[in-house]
Amino acid sequence: MSIDSILAQATSEAVKALYGVDFPADKIVPQTTKKEFEGNETIVVFPFLKASRKAPEATAQEIGQWLVEHCEAVEKFNVIKGFLNLTIQPTFWTGVLNHVASTPNYGFTAATATSPLVMIEYSSPNTNKPLHLGHVRNNLLGYSLARIMEANGNRVVKTNIVNDRGIHICKSMLAWLKWGNGATPESTGKKGDHLIGDCYVAFDQHYKAELKELEARGMSEDEAKEQSALMREAHEMLRKWEDGDEQVRALWRQMNEWVYAGFDTTYRRLGVTFDKIYYESETYLEGKEKVLEGLDKGIFYRKDDGSVWADLTPDGLDHKLLLRSDGTSVYITQDIGTAKLRYQDYPIDQMIYVVGNEQNYHFQVLSLLLDKLGFKWGKDLIHFSYGMVELPEGKMKSREGTVVDADDLMDEMIGTAREMSQEPGRLEGLDDNEKEEVLRIVGLGALKYFILKVDPRKNMTFNPRESIDFNGNTGPFIQYTYARIQSVLRKAADNIDGTDISAVSPNDKETSLIQRLADFATVVADAGKNYSPALVANYAYDLAKEFNQFYHDYSILREDTAAVRVFRLKLSRTVADILARALSLLGMEVPQRM
Repeated sequence: MSIDSILAQATSEAVKALYGVDFPADKIVPQTTKKEFEGNETIVVFPFLKASRKAPEATAQEIGQWLVEHCEAVEKFNVIKGFLNLTIQPTFWTGVLNHVASTPNYGFTAATATSPLVMIEYSSPNTNKPLHLGHVRNNLLGYSLARIMEANGNRVVKTNIVNDRGIHICKSMLAWLKWGNGATPESTGKKGDHLIGDCYVAFDQHYKAELKELEARGMSEDEAKEQSALMREAHEMLRKWEDGDEQVRALWRQMNEWVYAGFDTTYRRLGVTFDKIYYESETYLEGKEKVLEGLDKGIFYRKDDGSVWADLTPDGLDHKLLLRSDGTSVYITQDIGTAKLRYQDYPIDQMIYVVGNEQNYHFQVLSLLLDKLGFKWGKDLIHFSYGMVELPEGKMKSREGTVVDADDLMDEMIGTAREMSQEPGRLEGLDDNEKEEVLRIVGLGALKYFILKVDPRKNMTFNPRESIDFNGNTGPFIQYTYARIQSVLRKAADNIDGTDISAVSPNDKETSLIQRLADFATVVADAGKNYSPALVANYAYDLAKEFNQFYHDYSILREDTAAVRVFRLKLSRTVADILARALSLLGMEVPQRM
């Protein structure tokens, strides 16, 4: 049982004994005592005042005295107003260390056949361009959230919806026909998603040149856009696609295959996976069918021009277009179709959409529409809304080719790791293959940690060099701490698990470390409740920082007392285990040497 559980149960018994009132232990949440006060754990007594009918200080004094007399874990206490600060018996912490060290997957809860089924959608790329830095944040957040929800005992399905239809796809297709010269990934040596992304940029360049020429003839900007022959060709290609024109569809399938092969390479390298992939080209018709079903039931209404709408004014929103007058679907219709197929495929208890905060209104509307259409999880869907990611130079624009491709970014991160590992002593004794593997782990770890340590709701600026500093709040700092511990353990000849350490009384620094280790279970639970990988990331940094201070102040291998030496080795090994476990929730790997 954890120290928090022990204190909660003992405090519940104290309230019953002192005041004759049953107060549930699960409603009592001990907190780590603030550093400026004496003690290890703090209990807020204000919830007990109704039972005690006494002032906060008097209530805390009585409960504290009862705990000292009846709870073996509590050595002494002090009271600051309504806060009861408890000092735990030093040898008790040794038992806590043994508990954490010996509990397989401490902090994680295994799912069962009856656990809630949570579906998480992330990535959602367009097939007209490669994945870029914005997608990287999306994928890392989605994948980490999936790991965190699994660690909290949920069954999880990771899903992706690929935007593989629409005018933007036709722009790339038309550009390939006009200016691609039959290029293929094989003939150019380019990944397929990069090749098609170049086509998308080429379309935009030719389109802008055409508009400029039309405006030079005296047309306004709007008139030029209306008269654009290039855009008319793109729309005609879209019409043919929707009509099932085989020639257009064959080109569409071929180009998409190139893109999917490129996406798969990027996903593998980034370390993210999916259990099920859906495609808009297969879901939009399902959405139209569901909307027409809603129309028949009077949930939606049709205007005189034939368009179909939802009246959301009773819900505090406005009227929402679902089908255009020509019968074509809009984006939210496709989301309804995707939801229908997902609900057919899986008995979903909770649906989480990982999508940027520019789509907040969209998901308000989608939640209401799904609820009106009878999806049991519709009203409770979670929009995991995150902020935008920019570079120090500012925003990125796909059409202008100013985005940072995910592949280029990963190359740069590994290159930066290589450059910064040139310091004397780093990677010493490793062969070339081992060095490259470490550089990959460190470079990608730096990328993942830098993005995931930020509160997801906030916009952020990504700085590659800052992210890979070996001394700051970075992934490499945590990974280096893990590797340092592995080096210590390799040098130790002690039988760590065969030596009795029960009589060892930890010092203050060791106690603080054990307390942080025990906190891991609470951090994982909080990260799941708040949908926040950042809580795990910053916990890992705090634990690594605390260990490095301990490592600086105290000897491990040179400690003369065998029991103390083994105690410190076990403490170090457990820190490494929890660091690796925390980083795994962020999709990060740990190097054995660094």
